Amino acid sequence: MKYSRPLLAAGISLAGLLASAVVPAAPASAADTRAVPGLRAPVQQITDRWGVPHLYARSTDDLFFAQGYTAAKDRLFQMDLWRRRGLGLLSEVLGPAYLAQDRATRLFLYRGDMREEWDSYGPEARRAATRFTEGVNAYIDALDPAALPPEFGKLGYTPARWRPEDVVRIRSNALSLNVASEVIRSMVVCAGGIEAAGRLGRHQPEWTTTLPDGLDPCAVTPDILTPYMLAITGVTVQNGQVRTVPPQAPAAEGSNAWAVAPHRTATGRPVLAADPHRAMTAPALRYVTHLSAPGLNVIGAGEPALPGVAMGHNGTVAFGLTVFGVDQEDLYVYRLDPDDPGRYRYGDRWERFTTVKETVPVAGQAPREVELTFTRHGPVMKVDTARGLAYAVRTTWLEPGTSPYFGSLRLMRARDFRDFAEIMRTWGGPPENQVYADTSGTIGWVPGGLAPLRTGYDGLLPVPGDGRFEWRGFLDGARLPRVSDPRAGFISSANEFNLPPTPRVGFEWEAPYRKQRIDQVLAADRRHSVADAMRLQGDQVSLPARRVLAVLRRLTGDDPVTRRALALLRRYDGTASAGSAGAALFEPWFTRHLTPAFLAKVLPPHIAAILPRSDVTLLIEAVEHPTRWFGPDGAKVRDAMLLDTLKAAYAEVSGRLGDDPATWRWGALHHTVFAGPLGAHLGPFPRGGSPYTVDASQYQPGTYTSHTGAALKMVLDVGDWDASRFTSAPGQSGDPRSPHYDDLIEGYAPLLYTRAAVERNAESRLTLIPARE
Repeated sequence: MKYSRPLLAAGISLAGLLASAVVPAAPASAADTRAVPGLRAPVQQITDRWGVPHLYARSTDDLFFAQGYTAAKDRLFQMDLWRRRGLGLLSEVLGPAYLAQDRATRLFLYRGDMREEWDSYGPEARRAATRFTEGVNAYIDALDPAALPPEFGKLGYTPARWRPEDVVRIRSNALSLNVASEVIRSMVVCAGGIEAAGRLGRHQPEWTTTLPDGLDPCAVTPDILTPYMLAITGVTVQNGQVRTVPPQAPAAEGSNAWAVAPHRTATGRPVLAADPHRAMTAPALRYVTHLSAPGLNVIGAGEPALPGVAMGHNGTVAFGLTVFGVDQEDLYVYRLDPDDPGRYRYGDRWERFTTVKETVPVAGQAPREVELTFTRHGPVMKVDTARGLAYAVRTTWLEPGTSPYFGSLRLMRARDFRDFAEIMRTWGGPPENQVYADTSGTIGWVPGGLAPLRTGYDGLLPVPGDGRFEWRGFLDGARLPRVSDPRAGFISSANEFNLPPTPRVGFEWEAPYRKQRIDQVLAADRRHSVADAMRLQGDQVSLPARRVLAVLRRLTGDDPVTRRALALLRRYDGTASAGSAGAALFEPWFTRHLTPAFLAKVLPPHIAAILPRSDVTLLIEAVEHPTRWFGPDGAKVRDAMLLDTLKAAYAEVSGRLGDDPATWRWGALHHTVFAGPLGAHLGPFPRGGSPYTVDASQYQPGTYTSHTGAALKMVLDVGDWDASRFTSAPGQSGDPRSPHYDDLIEGYAPLLYTRAAVERNAESRLTLIPARE
């Protein structure tokens, strides 16, 4: 399926977004009753005109059952593929091409004590997962094969039943740092010495790393990451083959969130906005659900395969998340016993690897046995007998209580800020900033995430696995800062460094520019509204562009092409809108030409070539203060770099968009594609934005395809909940035959909460009743 209409949900235009604010009476809607084994009492599902299911049950037991049933009804293929990928069962239905990925994901499954695992999420967790998966299975058991989503027919298999532990044992969908950058940093140190590590990215708080005693950085090679990258890679089926990515640091998947206090809003009620930036996929990564039963009435977005919601509100407390930069991973390097490579050095003895043999079913072939190898620290990525070394990853994923987002089951029951902050104290993963608002008028911020306490090293480079570099437990979350009702009247988070110098939980954070722009707009707005929040979520002002342009405007060109390029950018205001001619030149220049030229000057060329992006703060510092980076004649070096790369960029864009820059448009180059796992896609949709605008777009230099952005956006009117808005592009359904598969691409929709508003906007009604068993 392919479309080419403008992508309004990505922030190209606010026109028409408020049209949905008026909620008209709905026409008579379809009604259905279905007997379902496993229910204790009837559950009513009302699906509104935007595809959001509102579930009303008499107990939370039946509520989570109905959530699993409903999620399977809307997202069955997506959920089945998520489970198979996470458990290492792709080969069972897709064939032997997926054996390597199956083995990799099995390495990163949770293998600890299940009682401790369930207990870490609170008393409701195990029962919620059990009832949720029973609901999924009830839907699968009753499904007419003719009604299966079409992907099953194309691939020739049927969905499998779930177990409760499937929900929490899968960990490889976590957002986690920083083993990939450890490998790249080692390669930089190998090529340029320890001082070169500082040119890879800025450390916050300010920090100079040192080479761990006993580490040979040249023994750390990129192929070590292959199993890790396979484990976190989504599934793409093309001609029966899995498409993998080369080992490299993962691209950023950031987020924005803010809350505004009542005295700074138009209504006297708080406004909370959140838009996590994740991969743009079809179907959508997130799923919006309303769950209502005695003692619980929560609405928001979560992962389709998990009970509960991860961001939204419960009628009293609203919450939205961004990624918090805790370093939760380490790469360990071990010396092998030269007489027995099945052993590695630990302390004053040789310790044997732990091996687990598992049988992987393979479609059309006999099952295959795979061997999984572990050290005391974690799964082994590579054994290099020629070097006499082995490499393993230690990650908090494998600790109890770190199943991604599952801790939201407790969070969504919070009643006030103190309660909310206490729940976040033991939050496992992924690390999150939670932005908070409630109906009393309180706003706040609480970070959380399982943070290792390291002894004698900083986590920025791999370390020998001989026992000298260990975690000494985990940081008590109460030691992390938290803020409520700040004097400014607003609080925001955009993955920036937001901590005091101690405690140190990590050194790698996103650039501060989205945060700075959000604060800039909020500080100037004394009457913030839902409409203003939606407008800010679509803001495409690039603060890095404005800073670079200030330097560029002082330069002159020696040839006609450079002069034309300078003339165009002198008129450009740094707003990366889809219709901007200036952005059509600036963005290709900055990402495809200037950034590689800068990296080639400050890093070894073979390292620069594999970096998916640079630390933009270092590039801007070099442009504004060239002598610090390029020596006494730094200004001359910088100017030549700027002008030479600008000339090349102008030639590239001319070749793509024609010789007349008056006709250039950023949206003619830059587009979003919602990619599906079988190769089909929605798009391309022209769009604006950049990696450093509030309306963030991580795009591929050269193709300018946006692969990461805010597919999900929420703006919550805290207290007048029906006035809240959301979008979850492309749509709520995972079935291409459904009208709700792609109906949320253009604009926001109401996030209805009161029963009266839901009833007025009902599209369909389904009553699930207990079946006689």
